Amino acid sequence: MAKQIIIDHVFKVFGDDPRTALELVQQGLSKQEILERTGQSIGVFDADFTIEAGEIFVVMGLSGSGKSTLVRMLNRLIEPTAGRIVVDGQDINALSERDLRALRRKDISMVFQSFALMPHMTVLDNTAFGLELAGADKAERQKQAQAALEQVGLGAWGASYPDELSGGMQQRVGLARALASDPSILLMDEAFSALDPIIRTEMQSELLRLQQIQRRTIVFISHDLDEAMRIGDRIAIMKDGQVIQVGTPDEILRSPADDYVRSFVRGVDAASVFKAGDIARQALTVVSEHSDRGCRAAQRLLEDSDRDYAYVVNARRRFLGVVSSQSLRDALHGRPGMLGLSHAFLPNVEPLSAGTPVAELFGPVAAAPCALPVTNDDGQFMGVVSRTTMLRFLDRDTPPVPPPQEIVPPVTLNPHFPASNAPTVAPTVAPTVAPTVEPIEQRQGDAA
Repeated sequence: MAKQIIIDHVFKVFGDDPRTALELVQQGLSKQEILERTGQSIGVFDADFTIEAGEIFVVMGLSGSGKSTLVRMLNRLIEPTAGRIVVDGQDINALSERDLRALRRKDISMVFQSFALMPHMTVLDNTAFGLELAGADKAERQKQAQAALEQVGLGAWGASYPDELSGGMQQRVGLARALASDPSILLMDEAFSALDPIIRTEMQSELLRLQQIQRRTIVFISHDLDEAMRIGDRIAIMKDGQVIQVGTPDEILRSPADDYVRSFVRGVDAASVFKAGDIARQALTVVSEHSDRGCRAAQRLLEDSDRDYAYVVNARRRFLGVVSSQSLRDALHGRPGMLGLSHAFLPNVEPLSAGTPVAELFGPVAAAPCALPVTNDDGQFMGVVSRTTMLRFLDRDTPPVPPPQEIVPPVTLNPHFPASNAPTVAPTVAPTVAPTVEPIEQRQGDAA
């Protein structure tokens, strides 16, 4: 992705002597030491990161961490003290007042926590207000405002007044007003924080829906980690004016940068963040190349490897089914000849989609006779999720996602077994398509 916003070693000092504060920064003094010595408060301390075009980038932290100050510098509502902020290749610190106003009206819109609707104006006129300030004629601005209201589901409310709307609907009007000018960048400062939990969740879903229709660069300020994990493509965590860590939700959960981030994310609902593909583990996997044989070789393989289950794939690693020691014995009973593995597949074992949230796995995994297979969008086998895997995921003393392990390729069964002293397993391994997930554990004894 292209880098749409570059924050290059940016500082913001509040006080009448910012130069002295910056000199002390160069000497290595902390924010607190500078405040005690000079009375100057550093709101943002050496922020240095990029925001990519089309992503939802969440800036989060506790009250006073500097997140709102940082975002307000992106459109120069607050002037940076030092550093560069580059938007679409332009250093906004170098823009004239006229060019800055044009940037704010056309390219960057902002949604605040307070709805800030004009009580004497209709919903349509409130939505068109920014376009009116920009000098658009009435017919054009009403057309664009109506289109924006349609996007947020309020197309029929244009003639109403703000006091006739619920809090959630009023915030939708605020969002529509920001969208009316069709900006490429949307700044949202605690936009949903004043809403009750149910409406807040609805607005998060609405934002994600709008992002699917037309991808914009959205910089979203929040103090709610679950909200950040749900909507953010990447997250920046701030403390005392400093950006402590930038990463995707799963990167931050897997590898917190320090104890502060670790304590910050401790209460997050990891089951809503991680997916089945993230926690899938290794299982005994065999390749079936012949539809009319394989049961006897698979039975011997399970006996020799002391396993109860084997997961059957084709040469392209597409999942076919699951066999067990018992299902193989039952299928072979009274049948002396060759028999295909499909005759021994366990019934009612449906694979899990790799993108299914862990929160939705507990019921299916608990009810399954074995660890459930996980497949990607192409049907390729990625591993299994067992009851033990789920218990380990819930254990606060262990990482939610296990460390990487060596990938064990599937075993090709000998199609001629049990002919004269033929080995159970072919000496070569069938070609496979490498899975794009965490390597997974080899033992399957915990499947039950």
